[in-house]
Amino acid sequence: MATQKIDIFKAPILFHRTDHAGTLFLLNKPCIPSHSRANSFSINRPKPLLQRKYKNIVRAGYVFDKAKAVETGETRLSIPVKATVIVKSPNIGDYLSLVGIFNRGFDDITDLLCKSLLLELFSADLDPKTGSEKKPIDGYAHLIGQKDREVIYESEFMIPGDFGEIGAIIVQNEHRTETYLKHIVLNGFPNGPIEFNCGSWVESKFDNPDKRVFFANKSYLPSQTPKGLKSLREKELVSLRGNGTGERKPSDRIYDYDVYNDLGNPDNNPELARPVLGGSKQYPYPRRCRTGRPPSKNDPKSETRSGTVYVPRDDEFSEVKYISVGTKLAESVLNAILPLLESVLTATDRVFPSFTAIDQLYDQEVPITKLKNSGSLRSSVARCVSAVSDAMDDIIQFEIPEMFRKDQFSWLRDEEFARQTLAEWPLRSSLDPDIYGPPESAITTELVERKIKDFMTVEEALQGKKLFIIDYHDLLLPYVSQVRQIKGSTLYGSRALFFLTLDGTLNPIAIELTRPPMDGKPQWKQAFNPSLEATDLWLWRFAKAHFLAHDSGYHELVSHWLRTHCATEPYIIATNRQLSAMHPIYRLLHPHFRYTMKINALARQALISADGIIESSFSPKKYSMELSSVAYDQLWRFDREALPADLINRGIAVKDPTPPHGLKLLIEDYPFANDGLILWDALKQWVADYVNYYYKDASMVESDTELQAWWTEIRTQGHGDKKDESWWPVLQTPEDLIGIVTTIAWVASAHHSAVNFGQYAYAGYFPNMPTIARINMPCEDPTGEGWKRFLDNPDSELLVCFPSQIQAILVMAVLGVLSNHSPDEEYIGEHMEPTWGEEPAIKEAFERFSASIKKLEKIIDDRNKDASLKNRGGAGVVPYELLKPFSKPGVTGEGVPYSVSI
Repeated sequence: MATQKIDIFKAPILFHRTDHAGTLFLLNKPCIPSHSRANSFSINRPKPLLQRKYKNIVRAGYVFDKAKAVETGETRLSIPVKATVIVKSPNIGDYLSLVGIFNRGFDDITDLLCKSLLLELFSADLDPKTGSEKKPIDGYAHLIGQKDREVIYESEFMIPGDFGEIGAIIVQNEHRTETYLKHIVLNGFPNGPIEFNCGSWVESKFDNPDKRVFFANKSYLPSQTPKGLKSLREKELVSLRGNGTGERKPSDRIYDYDVYNDLGNPDNNPELARPVLGGSKQYPYPRRCRTGRPPSKNDPKSETRSGTVYVPRDDEFSEVKYISVGTKLAESVLNAILPLLESVLTATDRVFPSFTAIDQLYDQEVPITKLKNSGSLRSSVARCVSAVSDAMDDIIQFEIPEMFRKDQFSWLRDEEFARQTLAEWPLRSSLDPDIYGPPESAITTELVERKIKDFMTVEEALQGKKLFIIDYHDLLLPYVSQVRQIKGSTLYGSRALFFLTLDGTLNPIAIELTRPPMDGKPQWKQAFNPSLEATDLWLWRFAKAHFLAHDSGYHELVSHWLRTHCATEPYIIATNRQLSAMHPIYRLLHPHFRYTMKINALARQALISADGIIESSFSPKKYSMELSSVAYDQLWRFDREALPADLINRGIAVKDPTPPHGLKLLIEDYPFANDGLILWDALKQWVADYVNYYYKDASMVESDTELQAWWTEIRTQGHGDKKDESWWPVLQTPEDLIGIVTTIAWVASAHHSAVNFGQYAYAGYFPNMPTIARINMPCEDPTGEGWKRFLDNPDSELLVCFPSQIQAILVMAVLGVLSNHSPDEEYIGEHMEPTWGEEPAIKEAFERFSASIKKLEKIIDDRNKDASLKNRGGAGVVPYELLKPFSKPGVTGEGVPYSVSI
């Protein structure tokens, strides 16, 4: 029978100034603290303010104008040019470091007064006489002042008339600490200034004698690179690739690949050893950024763990971002809150005594004396919760999740359970029956018939594509016996079946839970249905709790971590290794990679590591990351990550040339798909306009050596365990490139937003979405005493099944951080990158894209007001706003940043 399948995309479905006078030595010196103060570093890329400040810039070299030239002692004429250099200003908290630097000697004073930065202007042309690069024109930039938290330096040059177009600036930092170089502008040319968008940290020459190169904002394909810049372009890429040896330093800018061999900590405890993910047929996985840390003593295949995890310097968080996520997410919040709460709650398996006690987390200020005088810990917890008092005892009070605020009983309603989820049937397992038991499902035709007979027959429902399933049976069943050996945890293979009603909403029909043969017992399986009878009703609620725990684990490990964070990191590494900073595709993708490598590194430290947040609080426990490897092996395909292909693959849509997007939704009122398709179309059109401007035909794509190397490396190294798959798209035409780039940009922006920023709204009240079920179903091999406890007090037994106090509070705190928008968030289509504005055609294309994105805001608002769209709103229902493009800072349940930034 032809049916449709949803592998569950849970969240997308429905939650789916000048002051230098008198302060010269301390305030204006552009010295940032040393690496020992890494948490105060800023990674601010040049903001749109800079672009607006120079919005009338016309990019060009110059046309020599004798009226503006200056006669020198030589036979050629020269033109005076002033370079304005803008660097990050030191912060108030950095003054002590500046004093220390000042006290180290007169070298810094000399640098400050006259030799702060050495600039070398590089011609785009070769010397016609020698055929080699022209000698650069150098000069020192000196301090001018400070304005709007920017330190300004200037340098003056005399440019010979035959020097040619200036295509690059080479910079050497004369300070003794690194400097964040934001922007360089060359003024004095008749055709207007030349702009260099830098946005990068430059090491001190005392730490690294190699000079840095920054290219002008004009983009070039490799074959179009001015001859005078070809060598610089190639050398810069070589330096970014490194040589694959040695341990990386925090100041390095090296991108290389490694397997996930740093999740365990066998040197600390043999129980914390974990398998290496990636590089094997047993555990295929995407690659991460190589750190080069030495191997573990107890497990040479694993990498030792350290306090921080290397990411290339320019991929670090900005200072504002660090503050937003809690003064370094892993070090201050995630690493601190678990032992802190354990000390407060004493027993890690303590359950909530009542539902009233759960509600009090939001209704009342809860005193936590242990927090008093705990310094940074108190500050860290404060950023996870909505209020911390300065009274005698510190207190916490969690922000009320939007779903609970609107309707505190919505988690009990089956309609809400179905609304938050949205799959082949009849059902049959593909697992080996000799190991896992009979493959037939307990959800039978007769059972379904009883539930929908008032509407239609099962055959009619199948033909009309009215039955949908979320199926975790085969993915989870192999881990059931292993997880059940862990104290305070249990697991089943699970499925849930839904019926699409006439009003376009889903009703749950059945949940099937399966235990394989184990411990001398045969297979156990049972299907549970919504019911009005008291015992069956409570068994249904237990079944929902178990299924939702599985769903939460899948959402976090697959829909969220694997498909966005993990899959994107190889794209970032390949882009930096193979595409020059002057390559147009590098510049198109660059905003989509902001902060991703840093947040992934923090995740490896505290979220997905052995005994971390995921393992301690989610259903698969210590097998969580191993399970995500299985999902990568069985489910992940690049060609199905594009939204239209994803919807079709999951059985929610079919191809249809008639509708605007080229497909027909089988669930017409599907908010994620309806909003997402508008955003997808706008994004694809923007990418198409951009790509078609630079690539006029297929030959330009095929002959682009950097582009071909980039796509080859993504397939064969970044996702090397799937390099031989036939489904990888080819890269031969502009249309191929448009599809590939749009898919990468979509995953990093809209897909991630849909699965991330609604987490606190829906899972902040954990009974709605428990992350773990801790005891078996009451009806599985019941004992007389256990069954009596269930009959006498089912709500208390359900509380025992739910996450413990420590598990629930920990997850609530973390989800509050992860659902938070930073004040420096960069939203899709909001501002134009400086390099995009260089070409009028690209500038116009972006303005069209931005207008389309802004229009989507109103479309979503109007849809949420439409009473006929029952999946979007209603009494006590959280409206679907996850793909509204823009947001204010904080936990808002809306906003689509360019990148996987949290």
